[in-house]
Amino acid sequence: MQMEPTSPWMRRPTHASAPPVYGPAPPAYGPAAADPGHAPPVFEPPKQSFVKRRLAPIGAAIVAFLAKFKAVLLLVPKLKLLTTSGTMLVSIVAYGALWGLPFAVGFVALLFVHEMGHVIQLRREGIKASAPMFIPFLGAVISARSLGENALAEARVGLAGPILGSIGSAACILVWHATGNDLWRALAFTGFFLNLFNLLPVVPLDGGRAMAAMAPWMWFVGFLAMLALAVIFPNPIILLIVVFAGFETYKRWRRRRAGGAEQQEYYRVKPRDRALVAAVYLSLIALLVVGMDATQLSRSL
Repeated sequence: MQMEPTSPWMRRPTHASAPPVYGPAPPAYGPAAADPGHAPPVFEPPKQSFVKRRLAPIGAAIVAFLAKFKAVLLLVPKLKLLTTSGTMLVSIVAYGALWGLPFAVGFVALLFVHEMGHVIQLRREGIKASAPMFIPFLGAVISARSLGENALAEARVGLAGPILGSIGSAACILVWHATGNDLWRALAFTGFFLNLFNLLPVVPLDGGRAMAAMAPWMWFVGFLAMLALAVIFPNPIILLIVVFAGFETYKRWRRRRAGGAEQQEYYRVKPRDRALVAAVYLSLIALLVVGMDATQLSRSL
């Protein structure tokens, strides 16, 4: 049995399925009251200004980027390889513009091997050394607080670069014989030449480091040899080396002349150790000359 509501207050609305309209109640007077078809105003949120709508998302993105960039900056000092890889890339591009990209990559790799010889020996001496930093057309450098506690340690550090560099150049010969590609032969010759050049007995070259333990007076012989090279083969690189060599030779010789217990202790080397350094130095020169002769390519125009 179904009961119908008799009171008008209990009757269902005619349009029960119509959705309710939210907003302010229609006025009892005015145009809306006179016009039944006039819809009541619907609530709308206040519009944001152009600056807030356009620039707020951009500002939020900038803040998020700076937060991430700050984290990267905190990591940069720990990523020392960024310096090595970045300067290495610049050197490859510079050398590649002259000799082509394949040769430039191999050339920079040989420089890296040479410098790592110094780094490894410095760390064996208990001295913290940086990773190599490359300078186009000038090679590469490393930084360390010293080169050892005495002249013998300095000689070991100086000779470690040409030793490892010569091994790297000799490896190019093996690849050349395995592939028959003369690119590797050219790289081997260039590596042998660079390591031989570095053995000139003048500071700051590696040969000058070896002379610290053998015969420091040879610095002047090496400096005169550099002057002769600058006259015979004038170019900015040799002239720059001459300037550095002259300054470094004068500074070190003046320091030795000043004397003192510290200087005497630094250059005190046992005869056996001096002979060992001389044997390694002269053997390296002989092997590098033989290597250059075996890998020399006749230039064709």
